[in-house]
Amino acid sequence: MNFLSNYGLFLIKFITVIIMVSAIILIFISGTLRKKNPIGKFRFTNLSEDYEQMKIELQLAKMPLQEKKNWLKNYKKEKKKKLKLEKISIKNTKPTLYVIDFKGSLDAKEVGSLRQEISAILSVQQANDEVLIRLESCGGIVQGYGLAAAQIKRIRDSGLHITITVDKVAASGGYMMACVANHIVAAPFSIVGSIGVIAQIPNINRLLKQNNIDVEMHTAGQHKRTLTLLGENTDKGRKKFQEELDRTHKLFKHFVHEMRPNVNIDTISTGEHWYGNNALKLGLVDEIGTSDDFIIKCMNKFNIISVQYIKNGPKIFNYLTDSTNKIISYFLSNLMDHMKK
Repeated sequence: MNFLSNYGLFLIKFITVIIMVSAIILIFISGTLRKKNPIGKFRFTNLSEDYEQMKIELQLAKMPLQEKKNWLKNYKKEKKKKLKLEKISIKNTKPTLYVIDFKGSLDAKEVGSLRQEISAILSVQQANDEVLIRLESCGGIVQGYGLAAAQIKRIRDSGLHITITVDKVAASGGYMMACVANHIVAAPFSIVGSIGVIAQIPNINRLLKQNNIDVEMHTAGQHKRTLTLLGENTDKGRKKFQEELDRTHKLFKHFVHEMRPNVNIDTISTGEHWYGNNALKLGLVDEIGTSDDFIIKCMNKFNIISVQYIKNGPKIFNYLTDSTNKIISYFLSNLMDHMKK
């Protein structure tokens, strides 16, 4: 029994050393990975080439074998001629349509990638270039979507024409982003609008009182706290909270009206949402269609390039941490079994 106890103590010490060494190694590896690529990376995709390749493959699929060979021969000849012409007249190259995808969450954390994508585009912009943003968002926190709208305004202020397409939804903060565009295209049944502000806070003060639990809250500043989760809310606090919501709504309305001066702001800022066709009548959008239709229309006029910034996730670090935890758990469970015996 003494032998097992001594062995158990030795094993615990040994595992403690292993944990410490593993933690140091993990911290070192994590730091090295972050130094090599601290934030993320860009992915650029030529959508014009992708679309052209898709069209060729589909055309070939419909042809019999001999016709397919003849078509490919003629296509290669035409492609060589086209490349020669492009080399001769570089000045006549087509402008670029940059495509950004934004699928927003409640806290608008995607604005970090949006910022990088916009900065990249503005660093290489040329005359007649345009930007397309394929937007999908139900809105969320004011600060996050306010920043996202401000990022898109950077494009507008630079002089580039912006089109935003809404295939599914651009509501509340999502519409705050959309209204910055020079041109908004919405699918017939997409949801647009919801120009309003909402906030709700649960309050469990009565439950705490029933269980004789007191809550103390101390503030410096008359309106530092209006409504609270734990304390007893007052009519004065509720009134101030409502004033803050109204002030935010007023700012939202002013921003939308500044971006789209032709809309009847009082009609559209009731917090309601509309489907694409009705949104067109109210002036919330400019055209009914899908992002796919818009891109296909632009194929002959623009080189179309998708710009995507992908943030690095700590996948390797998490994997190593999980592996270490599993090894430690295995040793500890075996130790406990031996001690019981």
